[in-house]
Amino acid sequence: MATSKGKLGFRVLPSPPRLPSALVARFRGLASANVADAMGRFGFMDPGIRSRTGLPLHGVAVTVLCRPGDNFMLHKALQVAEPGEIVVVSTCGSTTTALFGELMCHTAAAKKLGGIIVDGAIRDVDGIKALGMPAFSRTVSPGSCDKDGPGEINVPISCGNTVVMPGDIVVGDDDGVTVVPRDSAEEVLALVDELMARERKRIAEIQGGGLYRAEIDEALRKKGVID
Repeated sequence: MATSKGKLGFRVLPSPPRLPSALVARFRGLASANVADAMGRFGFMDPGIRSRTGLPLHGVAVTVLCRPGDNFMLHKALQVAEPGEIVVVSTCGSTTTALFGELMCHTAAAKKLGGIIVDGAIRDVDGIKALGMPAFSRTVSPGSCDKDGPGEINVPISCGNTVVMPGDIVVGDDDGVTVVPRDSAEEVLALVDELMARERKRIAEIQGGGLYRAEIDEALRKKGVID
């Protein structure tokens, strides 16, 4: 991509160097809850960001900052994003005008993008789902928007009250969306593996008759709640 000729507030910045595809692929199928737990129970978007199509997503973020009620730069982001990448959008608090709908989704699907997350409104949910596009948003609204700008692409944004940097990895499912800092991807994967191993061990204990965690009663005794 050519260097941006815009100015602060109205510019298209280059994406960071792409993470290895094999590394990104290892996030496929991971639960957003497990990824958040692995990061100290941080990094997840607030519960207002919900799946609208019931389809999970994982991939590298292309960030978009849009003016409230305007999706000009989101149109450009669909061009900038590479196959498999996730377009993550801040609307600066707008929730009544839809920035993304079925018509734009045809472009996103043809480009084979990995999904879209809008901290704001989308529309045409049935059409988006029929196109097989994972889509998350704060609201759904029939209202449309302007196409004037300004806006920015590949800048730090807040989406779901969580910082998203261009190139971060996002994981979304029915529980919500978790954001993994790109420089911590390997570390987070290792921590998720450890967490899942502990969970498998605990499930085996339950299936073997150990229904309750002994440390719960131990902690209650220390607090003088039970004998």
